[in-house]
Amino acid sequence: MKRTLLLLLLCCCLPLAAQQREPVWPEGRMPDAQPHQIAAMTDEVAFPGFDPDAHRIAYLEWFPAPDEGIRKDVCMILISGGSYECCCDVDLVKGWAEKLTALGVQCVNFVYRTPRPTGLPIWQTAWEDGQRAVRLVRSQAVKRGFDPEKIGTVSMSAGSHLALLLATGSQTATYEPVDALDEVPCHINWAIVNAPAYLTTDGETGTPATREGYGPDVKLSSVFPFDAKTCPMSLHHGAVDPYSPNGSTLVYRQLRRMGIPAELHLYPGKGHGAFGFERGLEFMTQIGFLGPLKPEVEIMARFAHDDARAELIREDVWPEGRTPDFQASQCTPYLEWHIPAVKTTDAIQIIYSGGAYEGNGTEGFEVAPARRYLNAHGVTVVTLKYRSPRPAGLAKHTTAWQDLQRAIRIVRSEAAARGLDPGRIGIMGSSAGGHLTLMGVTSSRHGSYLPVDEIDKLPCNVQWGIGIYPAYALTDGLDGYNSNGGNDDTAVLAPEFSFDPDTAPMLMIHGDSDPYAAMGSVKVWEQLRAMGVPAELHTLALRPHCFQVAASPGTGSYTWLERIGEFLQPIIWK
Repeated sequence: MKRTLLLLLLCCCLPLAAQQREPVWPEGRMPDAQPHQIAAMTDEVAFPGFDPDAHRIAYLEWFPAPDEGIRKDVCMILISGGSYECCCDVDLVKGWAEKLTALGVQCVNFVYRTPRPTGLPIWQTAWEDGQRAVRLVRSQAVKRGFDPEKIGTVSMSAGSHLALLLATGSQTATYEPVDALDEVPCHINWAIVNAPAYLTTDGETGTPATREGYGPDVKLSSVFPFDAKTCPMSLHHGAVDPYSPNGSTLVYRQLRRMGIPAELHLYPGKGHGAFGFERGLEFMTQIGFLGPLKPEVEIMARFAHDDARAELIREDVWPEGRTPDFQASQCTPYLEWHIPAVKTTDAIQIIYSGGAYEGNGTEGFEVAPARRYLNAHGVTVVTLKYRSPRPAGLAKHTTAWQDLQRAIRIVRSEAAARGLDPGRIGIMGSSAGGHLTLMGVTSSRHGSYLPVDEIDKLPCNVQWGIGIYPAYALTDGLDGYNSNGGNDDTAVLAPEFSFDPDTAPMLMIHGDSDPYAAMGSVKVWEQLRAMGVPAELHTLALRPHCFQVAASPGTGSYTWLERIGEFLQPIIWK
């Protein structure tokens, strides 16, 4: 086999022909040929004089090679969607190719047979074409200047279903060999998967998910083998896609069970479409397919000064002698108003740190950079120092939860006097602070203390929450690391989260390698979606707890604050 691959690679070192379109199959050797199927993009089909008989064989269409000075040793196969009825994503494929070529990536458009075959699974002929296409691409690596083990895909819809078959099932033979090329391996090395269709069993026959991906009997389709060559993936899905995003969460869960690096990007209010291609590029950067990672930069060095702050005001959370469940071993809670020099919104963001409920602060990497970022964008920020260490004889979060509910009420009571909106308050915390955020977002109707004054007559619900690697969210990690990574169905959401009627929209960002498992954020997202509450989620491949302390430029751990700005844009700057 190695000898055959070497001969193929050497043969392909001959000069390239002028024609950049290549049939995937030899004439007369295409398996499962059916007379109604063609291989063509929809713009070509619409062209006057289109001849179906001249377009029966699946093909590759190579885009021009990147300029020599920027060329990387990487190839991306671009795969259109179209319900397995056509290949329709003409503009999307062109856009991907332009962006990737500018980064030095060789691109090739893969056009498979459509419409759906008769008498076979809807994806069968496309999968046959896809395995053969990957072999052909790999065989041309030397000739075209890329590494045969640096072949990825970017795809859409049915094309993403096909990409998942290629990514998880390269060890499954879909056709009998037709020539020596079929000795070349057909695995891919990574996949950027947009809006994959037909993933859940309530839609696997080729329809939108009939039950939106929900139900105890709705599972991930068994057509995906998840074999030993399954590759890293970046999954992207709109939250209101009729081809259920729960399919993407199930794929992500299976990748985690297998220990395969992965990212999951879920977008509130988005339907069927391709979103967040930049996140896919950050994923490629993080796993090393766009060249060596740049040196990591500490976030405190990037956001070192409060230049955008005009005023700092500090106040205690509780009146003298009125702190509920007071324990002398705990610190005194307080909040600080950070007023920006130029306000662009009347909304307020409350921020606090983690620390395992054993300690917390307002000047460290989990608070100060976000505070400075938001102040620079004209947002008023309130930072909170809640009581720690953990209270004796009470649940670990009890006194911190009391402090947060009180802080929200204080902020609401003072907002109007500061020219701010008491009905536009959000909370944000990291780690244990992320757990505290989940409490504040999902359980505001659950009182944590008896009223101490008039302020406590105000509601303590919020209008949004931002959870950064929340800890303790699942029952396999209620007081520490998740024992099974949160990947088993037995790990369910912590019982303290009420998910009451005032539950607010959320953004969650989590490292995929965090021992305080990213599946906690995923399962919160699934619950919010089930309730119809908008939520956004980004997980970051290979990244641990506290992913933002130091990060490499060009990765999601470096740009994470921008996700906060994007999430808040329609909420506080509408």
